[in-house]
Amino acid sequence: MAVETSSILLETRGDADIHDITDGVADVVRQSDLSDGVVTIFCPSATSALTTIEFESGCISDLRRLFDEIVNPDRHYAHNARWHDGNGHAHVRAALLGPSFSVPFVQQRLTLGTWQQIIYVDFDNRPRQRELVVQMIGE
Repeated sequence: MAVETSSILLETRGDADIHDITDGVADVVRQSDLSDGVVTIFCPSATSALTTIEFESGCISDLRRLFDEIVNPDRHYAHNARWHDGNGHAHVRAALLGPSFSVPFVQQRLTLGTWQQIIYVDFDNRPRQRELVVQMIGE
């Protein structure tokens, strides 16, 4: 088994800014020397997360609305009281989805479903520059 590591750079707006990173991940896999294996995408951030969804405006709107309903940014967050940075909700939202996502690949092709895209969500309350770690293990 071999391991290869790469990255994907993103400029985000914050406030549940959602990016479809599927093509970027697929490009990294195709450019690797590996044919079959697993790719893991990791965001080294406590205020962003990764998952899959059908990347279309209705699903994106529904996801944003859901996060506003279950983790309302206007609630009191102890994190904000301690650090005064206003992003307590971003930390909680990111914790619900998680910082990494893995996908098997076969013959350098991701094994995603037809309507399944890999998305990165930046929940922070300001624009950020993000670097996602993309690591593949395989042969």
